[in-house]
Amino acid sequence: MKNTWYSLFKNVIFGPALRVWNRPWARGMDNVPATGPVIVASNHQAVMDSFFFPLMCPREITFLAKSEYFTSPGLVGRAQRWFFTTVGQIPVYRTSATASDDMIAAATKALSEGEAICIYPEGTRSPDGRVYRGRTGMARLAMETGHPVVPVAMFNTREANPIGTWIPRPKRVGMVVAEPIDPHAWAAQRELDPAEHSTQREFTDFFMHKLAKLAKQPYVDVYATKVKESMEAGNGYPAGAEKTPEGN
Repeated sequence: MKNTWYSLFKNVIFGPALRVWNRPWARGMDNVPATGPVIVASNHQAVMDSFFFPLMCPREITFLAKSEYFTSPGLVGRAQRWFFTTVGQIPVYRTSATASDDMIAAATKALSEGEAICIYPEGTRSPDGRVYRGRTGMARLAMETGHPVVPVAMFNTREANPIGTWIPRPKRVGMVVAEPIDPHAWAAQRELDPAEHSTQREFTDFFMHKLAKLAKQPYVDVYATKVKESMEAGNGYPAGAEKTPEGN
């Protein structure tokens, strides 16, 4: 895939300024295959994760973006829709009855065309920087297609782009890319059936623990969306997600 607008945003419009303003660093980027279908799965700290990783990755990256970026009203909504559409991102309608199947179908099509797909298994930005329980969509996609999954840990992007901000702060950001995981080989080693939901759940849990270690963050076995809902309702952290005095 060669998208002219993608290249312009990366190399001319946004990229040079972000390189100076946030001085991004990356380790292990050669773990992303140069060609062929691959699933990249990252912890999710900030909206700008979807800018910083493509900036540093040699390949074009297709993100599964929440549908709100394509449907929001007003001037900002139109600008978002134009941007995400022109750079070739895929809308995911998370609240529809067929959301999971639609996501798998769209991602499978992109992978069949040799693209690199990026997914945030947590399903939403972390409310506090920790790594939260993953949704099984990434694992289902990996098990159904057999394509490798590359873990990516983002660092300091939450500080550069706190929730609710649009303009990044001059904080240095970084990312670490680990070796690809073959989902079918992983399942075979454990004598698990890739088609079973229990296998997908187990792979998701394995992956999220690996991602937390890579990101040097505590793992929280609660969905981030549940935490956000509880906090927005004024109830604080739900059981199992409480932070310790040390912040973990």
